[in-house]
Amino acid sequence: MTKIIMDVQEVLKYLPHRYPFLLIDRVIEFNSGESLVAIKNVTINEDFFNGHFPGQPVMPGVLMIEALAQAGGVLAYKSTETTPADGVLYYLAGVNKARFKRVVTPGDQLQLSVEMKKAKGPIWQISGTATVDGELACSAELMCYKSEAEKA
Repeated sequence: MTKIIMDVQEVLKYLPHRYPFLLIDRVIEFNSGESLVAIKNVTINEDFFNGHFPGQPVMPGVLMIEALAQAGGVLAYKSTETTPADGVLYYLAGVNKARFKRVVTPGDQLQLSVEMKKAKGPIWQISGTATVDGELACSAELMCYKSEAEKA
């Protein structure tokens, strides 16, 4: 059995996303400033399956990219020991080399692996892969921008 590093309740402390846009169920591996592995359980109850596609439910590729970005956000927050409650937000600023290799359907479990490639000022460069049962579903290079609320 895989060890859970963060359950969904702890994930909620590190991401501002909420239902129906929270796309991480748990974190199973974390190496500060380096990498993170998260899990997204894909269920038929997801709102997007109502229209994508009726009778042939497929997880949209853009949501796989968003799930990778959220995993990258958790990596950034945990690595810098900050949370959204501290006035820090990480925004998705760019997506490069996105590739989709496998259809993801209800019942699949996405394993989201992200690795920090470079951090320069407020910009983080992250590479990510989403796999199902070890088979590549999606890969991309992501850029995240760190924004901090001004202190009063």
